[in-house]
Amino acid sequence: MDWKEIYKQKLVTAEEAVKIVKSGDRIYTGTASSTAYGLLDALWERRHELEDVTLCGSNGYQYTPCYYEKDDNPFRFSAYFIGVNERAAMKAGRPVDFTSVHLSFSDKWLEFIAKPDICFLEVSKPDKYGYVSFGPSNVAIGTNLLKVSKVVIAQVNSYTPYVFGDHNLVHISELDYIVEKDVPYANYKTSEPDEISTQIASHILKEIPDGATFQLGIGNISTAIGYGLKDKNDLGVHTELLNQPMIELMKSGNITNKYKGYMNGKSTYSFAVGAPSMYEELDYNPKYYALPFYVTNDPRIIAQNKNMISINSAMAINIFGEVCADCINWKQQSGTGGQVDFVKGAQWAEGGKSIIATQSSIIKNGKRISKILPFFEPGTVVTTARSDVQYVATEYGCYNIKRMTMRERIEAIISLAHPDFREELRAEAKKHGFI
Repeated sequence: MDWKEIYKQKLVTAEEAVKIVKSGDRIYTGTASSTAYGLLDALWERRHELEDVTLCGSNGYQYTPCYYEKDDNPFRFSAYFIGVNERAAMKAGRPVDFTSVHLSFSDKWLEFIAKPDICFLEVSKPDKYGYVSFGPSNVAIGTNLLKVSKVVIAQVNSYTPYVFGDHNLVHISELDYIVEKDVPYANYKTSEPDEISTQIASHILKEIPDGATFQLGIGNISTAIGYGLKDKNDLGVHTELLNQPMIELMKSGNITNKYKGYMNGKSTYSFAVGAPSMYEELDYNPKYYALPFYVTNDPRIIAQNKNMISINSAMAINIFGEVCADCINWKQQSGTGGQVDFVKGAQWAEGGKSIIATQSSIIKNGKRISKILPFFEPGTVVTTARSDVQYVATEYGCYNIKRMTMRERIEAIISLAHPDFREELRAEAKKHGFI
């Protein structure tokens, strides 16, 4: 049968599609910019008919009442990373079941923890052969979505880009229901770099040579580094997150992907968030190639990139070099994500470097608080172990602490702290005989 006929036979409204959801079901709803908001909004209209429905996914950032509303809400959530919408659900008092997992193993989260009965899958319009693309982010969790889920409902969104990748296409014959629902992409706002972020970036940029392959995250420091890389040539991208600065560097010609070593000529990534123009840039663009987390974040794959520079952030670092990047003072803020994957993989790469970057302190309620600590308070977890950490950077410098004795690294880390806290940190280290 012609695929267009199959498409017509499977086409239903969002309201009709979500009627298959019953109390107790588990539903995969999407990752980051590839979240099926049209189906979620239709599901919200059925909330009075349902109980104990679990929505599985992560990092959605556009408003949908399932996450934000406190009353008459039958939904709970299962996530491998706490993002914007997950934090909104927690604030609304909704139960959020978080799993700490490296992104390189997120396919195992899908299979053994999420275990969705139904998959809400946002996809592009079909190509001439009847294949739709998983879009900018849904391939991240893996094509096992189709195998694990009992029912797959595809939300065809004309705003969704057709993104290339061997893992990123599915034929409409493999879908159970098709819903046409156009939902524009909201702008993922990233603050402009401030003076401190620019200072931190200036130290890190010295460690990035021409021809390097790099990975960045979201935030002021990453944005500052992205702007700073406009002075570099023949860069490559291998990253879990494709962000706005990378798009700009592709357009300006700073990124050519000529010397990567792994998939030369292509920017490889797993999920994308940025301005609506980002998704237009991705549409049918062969320079970008989407891969699942279990490929992109596999340290053995990361290590195939030459001069691989991995840059990750921290909420706090102690004087031993341990990094907290996801849960501090009993509060789960984000997730393990891909930090450890890239910390390891970058250091295994020829000429590679792993850099943990953070500002030395923050101002909270009018008081300066150090992010460099003598030790972590109870309820704060270690995301990256001290034996794995290589470079550490703040606005006061950047040091390779992996080449130091414990006494030397403690002194180096203290020198990266804000001056207001250095004597206090040094006194604590002396008290326990470390320096």
